[in-house]
Amino acid sequence: MATINEIELPLAGVDSEHCALIVDKGLSTVPGIRAHHVELNNHKAVITADGEEAVAGAVAAIRDLGYDVETVKQTFPVTGMSCASCAASTESMIRAQTGVVDATVNFANASVKVEYVPTVVTPEQLKRSVQSIGYDLVTEDSKEAREALDDLHRDKLRSLRRRTVWSVVLSVPLVVIGMFFMHIPYANYLMWALATPVLLVFGRQFFVNAWKQARHRSANMDTLVALSTGIAYAFSVFNTLFPEFWHRRGLHAHVYFEAAAVVIAFILLGKLLEEGAKASTSSAIKKLMGLQPKTVTVVHDGGHMMELPLEKVATGDTLLVKPGEKVAVDGTVTSGASYVDESMISGEPVPVAKSTGEKVFGGTINQKGSFQFRAEKVGADTLLAGIIRAVQDAQGSRAPVQKLVDRIAGIFVPVVIGIALLSFAAWWLLGGANGLSQGLLALVTVLVIACPCALGLATPTAIMVGVGRGAGQGILIKDAEALETAHKVNAIVLDKTGTITAGRPDVVDSLWLNDRPGLRSLLYALERASEHPLAEAITRSLQGAAQPLIIGQVTSITGAGVGGVYEGQHYYAGTEKLLAEKGVTLPASVVSWSSAQRGEARTVVYFASEGEVLAAFAIADSIKDGSAAAVSRLRSLGIDVYLFTGDNPQTAAAVARQVGIGHFRAEALPQDKADFVQELQRQGKVVAMVGDGINDSQALAQADVSIAMGKGSDIAMDVAGMTLIGSGLDRIPTALRLSRLTVRTIRQNLFWAFIYNLVGIPIAAGLLYPVNGFLLNPMIAGAAMALSSVSVVANSLRLKWARI
Repeated sequence: MATINEIELPLAGVDSEHCALIVDKGLSTVPGIRAHHVELNNHKAVITADGEEAVAGAVAAIRDLGYDVETVKQTFPVTGMSCASCAASTESMIRAQTGVVDATVNFANASVKVEYVPTVVTPEQLKRSVQSIGYDLVTEDSKEAREALDDLHRDKLRSLRRRTVWSVVLSVPLVVIGMFFMHIPYANYLMWALATPVLLVFGRQFFVNAWKQARHRSANMDTLVALSTGIAYAFSVFNTLFPEFWHRRGLHAHVYFEAAAVVIAFILLGKLLEEGAKASTSSAIKKLMGLQPKTVTVVHDGGHMMELPLEKVATGDTLLVKPGEKVAVDGTVTSGASYVDESMISGEPVPVAKSTGEKVFGGTINQKGSFQFRAEKVGADTLLAGIIRAVQDAQGSRAPVQKLVDRIAGIFVPVVIGIALLSFAAWWLLGGANGLSQGLLALVTVLVIACPCALGLATPTAIMVGVGRGAGQGILIKDAEALETAHKVNAIVLDKTGTITAGRPDVVDSLWLNDRPGLRSLLYALERASEHPLAEAITRSLQGAAQPLIIGQVTSITGAGVGGVYEGQHYYAGTEKLLAEKGVTLPASVVSWSSAQRGEARTVVYFASEGEVLAAFAIADSIKDGSAAAVSRLRSLGIDVYLFTGDNPQTAAAVARQVGIGHFRAEALPQDKADFVQELQRQGKVVAMVGDGINDSQALAQADVSIAMGKGSDIAMDVAGMTLIGSGLDRIPTALRLSRLTVRTIRQNLFWAFIYNLVGIPIAAGLLYPVNGFLLNPMIAGAAMALSSVSVVANSLRLKWARI
């Protein structure tokens, strides 16, 4: 174990000598660190360590103390991987680099998510380490690099398709000769001629990759294919050139050219089908990326317009959006008006009205009108870019169940090679006259039928489809762990304001005693002069029904309401106390109506003139459409629903009653919410917390699954494992149902992948031969191996159409 030179870890949150001492003391407990000290002024820890893993240990120790190390998290595409073992090799190589804190390779979407210390290791160093074992890392993130990567994938697919077609074309006559025309003159030489290009030209990549792995004392799927087909081919060539070697021993010189070629053809066909299916799993990302227009119309000073590529848009530019066009970036409307379809981002089907001052978001589609807007967030800062990034990160993340699969994948190929050699030895020793030939066949069949790919694809493909399906429904899932944990949720805690309710006061009922013409306009003008939220609720309810009026002598009466004069008459809008002070008595009908409204935890505001009550308004934080239906769906899923709010008990009880929640707590502080979540967890419940504000972030962090409303605070969304884009509760049961379906799909995939290998490998070794004389043909084994991966991906794709 070599000693590493001094490594500098940039620190965050270490702001005092006391903090520095705590960190320094914490570093002394990390195995492998020989020397360490903290430089407070430079905000860094300097360590000398034995072994690369000590760096990751130091980062973990510092974070465990409540401080942080400034690291970079990046996702890089990986090229050249052909199976789960490749992914394991790539991951272990990256993890072995000094300065890498964590690395997760996703075989399904051919990417690696790396967390590293930028002062210690660079992407270029990671790239070189991966290249040393035969793969490659795409570290550039420019548009040109992405296009080059897309071109590379297209070329790879074209090459794979061409190789597959030619392998099949040459294998068909090979099988015909091998099965029906073995005794024609020069049959073996003819089969040799047909098999050679299949193995050494169209299947060349298997042998090249196997050699690269062997040079680094590693093995993967290519190793199995190269060994099996290479041995069958070499054995057949020997028997073709030297048949008398066996004839002298009284044995027939069998050849297996057709088996070797057909195995290559089937595996190439399986890879082609697998690539097509895997491309379908990432269709959600492609759909989101397709929402971005390629060009935009920029309006310069003086009204001059110019069409520019999207990448050239800068913050502050004024952009024109014509009817039917996509909004390019996030910004604020400066002129014009239209309706914009935001369903692809929010999931809400109804187009949203946009006028001057309204926010618009990149990726949304303008309807019939046209407008200009000022660009405020461009490039990676737009909401759409954030959604794409979140979906990509989640699709590349690793579910907890994957850890077991990774351990198995890491030893799978060596174990299979060992079983194949044991099978060969057993047949050779116990198989009699044809023992060597049969042993060779068993060795080839075992190597061919083993499929680590099915194991490697079982979890990530289901996660990719599940996360993509969630994004299409307006559900952003932070990582695979949140998606997997959500299926166990049996208790859910809902915040009231902004979650069940709209988070703003609205007029929910009104009583007009005198509705003569002009009174609505008068009230509208009076309330517009007030800045109180209740006055704003009334003006919103009157919009469209009122004409502009000018009222004189407007007076705001703190805590009571507002008064004004119109055509010599005094008018008031406010509380019952205000009316009493002005000598206005409430009629019995109004008193009765007001009592009923207060029983529903609503605030009542009165409108009166001198001596006469004209109208009364019931104002409440209105319950969102669909909240009651969402609660009902949650309960039908067997989930206990709790309401938790800082509001008064009467309001909490009224809201709980209206949406069908049986358990609620009122007048709660932020800490109380977290304590309540903890209390439910102590009862053995798996708890989901739903909130939208800063005051919910503590409870969100405490919950097993945290769900933030997308129109809430950034802090809540940052803490949450799931974010609902939009404000409706109806997506919560959908998210939990999606989690259940995804976990069920993962379990199905793993079951069949394990069963396939557990059953297939012993049968390939000849386990059934003593029982019924059955021996598996290597060609059938090759087809089964190819189809196993395809079946796993196809099962994951069923999630795209499952009813959630």
